Amino acid sequence: MSSSLPAPMPDVFKGEIDTSDATLKTCSEDTSIFSVRPKVVVYPKDVADLYTLIHYVHQHRGALSLTARSAGTDMSGGPLTDSVVVDFTKHFNRIHRVSGTSAIVEPGVFYRDFERETLKHNALLPSYTASKELNTVGGMVANNSAGEKSLTYGKTERYTQELKVVLQDGIEYTFRKLNRAELEAKKAQSDYEGEVYRRVESLIQAHCDAIVAAKPQVTKNSAGYGIWNVWDKEADTFDLTQLFVGSQGTLGLVSEITFDLVQPKTHSRMLVLFLRTWHFEHLGKIVNVVLKEKPESFESYDDKTFNVMLQVFPKLFKRLGGNPFKLARDFWPEIKMVLTGGIPKLVLMAEFSADSDAEAAAVAQRAEQAVKQEYDIVTHVTESQAEANKFWTIRRESFKLLRENVRGKHTAPFIDDMVVAPQYLPEFLPRLYEILDEYKLIYTVAGHVGDGNFHIIPLMDYSRPDFVDIINDLSDRVYTLVGEYHGSITGEHNDGLIRTPYLHKMFSKEVLGIFQEIKEIFDPHRIFNPHKKVDPKPELLRQAVKRMT
Repeated sequence: MSSSLPAPMPDVFKGEIDTSDATLKTCSEDTSIFSVRPKVVVYPKDVADLYTLIHYVHQHRGALSLTARSAGTDMSGGPLTDSVVVDFTKHFNRIHRVSGTSAIVEPGVFYRDFERETLKHNALLPSYTASKELNTVGGMVANNSAGEKSLTYGKTERYTQELKVVLQDGIEYTFRKLNRAELEAKKAQSDYEGEVYRRVESLIQAHCDAIVAAKPQVTKNSAGYGIWNVWDKEADTFDLTQLFVGSQGTLGLVSEITFDLVQPKTHSRMLVLFLRTWHFEHLGKIVNVVLKEKPESFESYDDKTFNVMLQVFPKLFKRLGGNPFKLARDFWPEIKMVLTGGIPKLVLMAEFSADSDAEAAAVAQRAEQAVKQEYDIVTHVTESQAEANKFWTIRRESFKLLRENVRGKHTAPFIDDMVVAPQYLPEFLPRLYEILDEYKLIYTVAGHVGDGNFHIIPLMDYSRPDFVDIINDLSDRVYTLVGEYHGSITGEHNDGLIRTPYLHKMFSKEVLGIFQEIKEIFDPHRIFNPHKKVDPKPELLRQAVKRMT
């Protein structure tokens, strides 16, 4: 055992303990701008090991804490700690049951493996992310993840039916939606579980109006604790899973998840719209015209992303199949458009799904005609899934390729996940671009335009002296702008180290105090993933930023 720990781990701990330099280095990073080296990485084998870890940390309060980690694809610094990393991928990685409507799974299961099993039952967890080949289902719950299908299907919070969670007393509890009689029975218990239910309900009742008013007026939000989703006043149900979903492991350690699943449609067609600068004043209306036909996905990428695609086209060419004749045919609408009018300012991708190809094509064409009746826009409806995949590839892969091939600059996700309602986009986006362009950064804008959720990730030189100053200044200005439009500073990627200091841009002092009280109820001694969601530590922005050359 490393001498960096205050005492040896108890002999009853059955899992592995790793203090090797390679492991500590790997777990010191996610995909954020931060690097925080842990003291040790542990791989618990079962719930009894989680009990042991919690009681070990309680014995060394103030010196140690526990931070859950799975795949490490987080972009906010959520799984980073200078204390104990609890890795769930090695042993908590079993799929217990899958049916056509639900599944029971452990948090360390990779989504790609989970999807392979659900599709055998023609079922899907539709809140998967763009990094679905890399992330785990536990990370999806921790961040309240969402992705390209979330316009229709919503976020992970909608599909989390039941959670088993080990709380600060080391005991595993089961949380699910309760009716009033079940809630009253829980509150009547004289144990810690009863105390949790009593205190959370009392908190909600005492601040009911403020909580309702604080719920972000957007379709996607991962900021703060989802306390507004706990009590359904009309149905009189009470669901504490909604606190844990999106909590980034700050309230307890999730040991098992029961998901609801959906039956995906079997056919799809994509409507692609190529917008010029002068279309921006009508962007909200254009988006709403398309939304009337209920696309399953509605994504976008900007001219900078298009330029990125051109820069890395040789590698993108290989990912798209490598056949020059087929590629030229597939890209002919774009080639013709660029030759006659230049690169579009914004590309919109609306995918319509149905139970037959004819039905999907009809809906896509209906949306196309509705747009063309009102606006002079170049459009294209794909003929096949293979053709649609080229747009998905550009949307998902081009920035990754640029990141891999630009020397001296690295991705800097810090304003990467803002959301405003689509009707505000014509005003919001020009103001956003104006702020960004003052800093002369290389960046792309892509995202889920149907939800008004945009991902902006600059490429920056981390060694430049004003790097941290730019992050502080730009974050403050952009999040102030988001607040003006009643949006969210994070629709999917969560708060972590990077956004927790800016939650005051979204929430009042009263609501921030409610978040603090939630933390007090579940983690009064701050043993679970400190400085995320509450207790911000802004100095980490200077102390923990990666040093790159």
